[in-house]
Amino acid sequence: MARPAESTSGPTEQLLGHKTAILKLQDEIRTRKIQLRTLYGSGLITAFGVLAIYIATVATWRTVDIGKVNRIAIPLTIACGITFWVLAYMEHERQEPKSVRRLQLELEIAEERRLLQAKMLDFPVDQRQFTYKDSLPRELDQLRTEAQHYRRIHNAFQSIIIMGSLGTTTAASLAETPSYLKWVTVGLSFAVGVSAGFTGYFKYRERSFYLQQTSDAIEQHATAFELGIPPYTGGEAENLAKLTKEVEFLRVEQRKREQQLDQPHEGRDGTV
Repeated sequence: MARPAESTSGPTEQLLGHKTAILKLQDEIRTRKIQLRTLYGSGLITAFGVLAIYIATVATWRTVDIGKVNRIAIPLTIACGITFWVLAYMEHERQEPKSVRRLQLELEIAEERRLLQAKMLDFPVDQRQFTYKDSLPRELDQLRTEAQHYRRIHNAFQSIIIMGSLGTTTAASLAETPSYLKWVTVGLSFAVGVSAGFTGYFKYRERSFYLQQTSDAIEQHATAFELGIPPYTGGEAENLAKLTKEVEFLRVEQRKREQQLDQPHEGRDGTV
């Protein structure tokens, strides 16, 4: 009598084990992203701070006293440098550090294992559809994270274009442009051109918009399903099938948009 109970609880415990592994990997990905962002951010701030202090000191040497500014900028730069050094040392000492991409790959593999385990148990279709619905929050989180990522890149490039254009115009409009400002003008013009080129070619704003649009549409269907409002006013099995169909349709449409954005301008216009 004890053996059937073990066989009944065994597969369930295995599925719970897969779910636990997935949650742990999701937590590791969030922690790893914070670690890497802090590491790279402190490094960039340190490099930018050293460069900015050097340029400001050389440009204003014996003409403007920037001692008060340096009293604040130098300690902050040193603090960021120490933070970067400590994090880099910890990263070096960490045994086999995993990248975010590798953790995401392990997460995808863990989810596939959970789906395969559920399929081996020969669950009914409605239960598999319910499992699919249960994975929608992670799908929404991934879509919104990608949309926010592209939005940040687009905003960064747009900021460079706006400030670089204003800085170039201001520096070039000076009657007697110092020699160092000429190099600043060249650098700003180059940054503006690169930013405009990357923004126009990779279409960061469009990618962010489509990802956000897809996530909002999926969330709308998921909320309608939970509340039992149109178009999900039938039975639970019917609503699950309809939700699965709608979400898959939205995912396919999103992949088509991504493929269209990845094509060159000639391909999108229908000519080669």
